[in-house]
Amino acid sequence: MIFSKTLNNWYSTNKRDLPWRQTKDPYSIWLSEIILQQTQVAQGLPYYSKFVEEFPSIFHLANAEESSVLKLWQGLGYYSRARNLHTTAKYIAQELNGEFPNTYKDLLKLKGIGDYTASAIASICFNKVEAVVDGNVYRVLSRYFAIDTPINSSKGAKEFKQLAQELIDKNNPAEFNQAIMEFGATQCKPQSPDCSVCPFNKSCMAFNTNRINELPVKIKSAKAKKKYFNFLVIISNNERTILEKREGKGIWQNLYQFPLIETAKSLEFEDFNKSVQNHHLLKESSFELSLYNDDVIIHKLSHQHLYTKFWIVKVNGSLNNGIPINKIHSYAVPILIGNFIERFNFD
Repeated sequence: MIFSKTLNNWYSTNKRDLPWRQTKDPYSIWLSEIILQQTQVAQGLPYYSKFVEEFPSIFHLANAEESSVLKLWQGLGYYSRARNLHTTAKYIAQELNGEFPNTYKDLLKLKGIGDYTASAIASICFNKVEAVVDGNVYRVLSRYFAIDTPINSSKGAKEFKQLAQELIDKNNPAEFNQAIMEFGATQCKPQSPDCSVCPFNKSCMAFNTNRINELPVKIKSAKAKKKYFNFLVIISNNERTILEKREGKGIWQNLYQFPLIETAKSLEFEDFNKSVQNHHLLKESSFELSLYNDDVIIHKLSHQHLYTKFWIVKVNGSLNNGIPINKIHSYAVPILIGNFIERFNFD
């Protein structure tokens, strides 16, 4: 009781003015929570604003083309979240007449909605006593109670969820959940929190035992795999290029990319030049090959690091099966490709 009262008092004077805090609308809360998963507010806020402007209701989002949703999402990463967002929007609009379920259990059944998001919507929109546990909450609780259980273990997930559920303000679950997340984001920060002004510094076990930098505990993930990507940026005399849609369940599903050659290691010019001579897109053409980036671009994903080279292929002749270069910005592409397009300046 003292914990929640202290937290709510802190929140009342320190909370940030954010657009999704001005509403109880499930669509707005859901959208903000999906965007802010693994994304900081400063980065996520412009995306939220763009989404609510482009898709002001669940029906607008449901009726959109997936490619439009992915294009708007471009730069946030974790594109499965955008695909799930679209799938769930269509289900709610078409099967539930646009009405969100109002219980944690029913929200949990929706594609792309896990424990955290279901708890957030249930508490904020429907005043259900469901505690949220995200990275910020893990950090606050592990430090305050000096808990050594790894937060990315099944035991940790269960332990912290139970503790958060015990602490939540039963009379005002929405305020408590938003307060503890805000506290972790702005006060009990991952690095160098200012504990001197923390309202919990007298009772925080980590602070009083000098363990702030040790907590929370996290099991180290497996070492990321290295992959070597070579993109063929094909440019014809009639100002066309080629983008291919990625199929399957791997990274960047349904996004577009330049034709890709994946190799076992990073290749130098002569070796790569030999390998592309018989490429199915080029074997009938004469072309000039050059390497765009002298230094390999390392694009880090959660489980793999992509060592990337962009090869400029100037084809002598027309490219009738390509797309006009001036249309390239209309395609949804991974941020790695998007950054190249901006630098290369096709316009």
